[in-house]
Amino acid sequence: MPSSLSAAADPESLPSDVPGESTFVEANGRTFHVVEAGPEGGELVLLLHGFPEFWYGWRDQIRPLVNEGYRVVVPDQRGYNRSERPGRVRDYRIEALSADVTGLIDAYDRETAAVVGHDWGGIVGWWTALHSPDRLSSFVAVNAPHPTVIRRTLSGDPAQLLRSSYALFFQLPKVPEALTRAANWRLPVRMMRASSMPGTFSTADFDRYRAAWGREGAFTAMLNWYRAAARRRPTPETDEVAVPTRLIWGVHDQFLKHRMAYDSLDYCADGRITTVHEATHWVQHEQPVKVADAIREELS
Repeated sequence: MPSSLSAAADPESLPSDVPGESTFVEANGRTFHVVEAGPEGGELVLLLHGFPEFWYGWRDQIRPLVNEGYRVVVPDQRGYNRSERPGRVRDYRIEALSADVTGLIDAYDRETAAVVGHDWGGIVGWWTALHSPDRLSSFVAVNAPHPTVIRRTLSGDPAQLLRSSYALFFQLPKVPEALTRAANWRLPVRMMRASSMPGTFSTADFDRYRAAWGREGAFTAMLNWYRAAARRRPTPETDEVAVPTRLIWGVHDQFLKHRMAYDSLDYCADGRITTVHEATHWVQHEQPVKVADAIREELS
């Protein structure tokens, strides 16, 4: 089992309805803050958040999985919130992010784990499923397309390129950090509110997000995921995913076309899709029960 580096004492305590504990784990030569819950002997499930979230983005799915007997581990991914924040852009290449996943599986002394990823967490999950299929028992991608679908869609669909244009802004040095921090993080707060169903995120939620974004060097590290992807665009060694795969997709995603979900299925040897209506890119927040049920169905 992983070694706890500290008790993670912090004003940002776990919400009362979230089971488990906050701790730190060494994996892939880095230090990760994780929330872990459920029986130690249960099948390992890793929940990987996307941008601009942290472990908290999966809070509503932890208890349903624990109730099924799973050992649930939800890390702050590299650079986010309380996990280690390497300083170089190259430290955020997809190969390193995927190695963090297999490193976490090793840290919990397991051969395999089920991996669930939303947004960037899903992209990391796809890469891991493609390059380390023997380490994944199953994979669930939540509003995250297959890497090949992303590449081909961006190169051939101007409308999708426009939807993704914010990533170009993130390539600028220092300017995105300054603008996003301005006025108490008004820009990312407005982005999340405007792209989600009304009432999805509360004032208390944004208090937690602001605390995570405001940690020294954290937002630069978060943007370095985009910068690393733009500076070096690796292609997968293979396109076909052999791991049993489910896509969960909120159909009103403003950032990613719904068609990308179905295109991604073409690259899955054993794939299926759960379409969630009345949901956006932030589907796990808007329809937490439906998302948890779909995850449990896939894992079982």
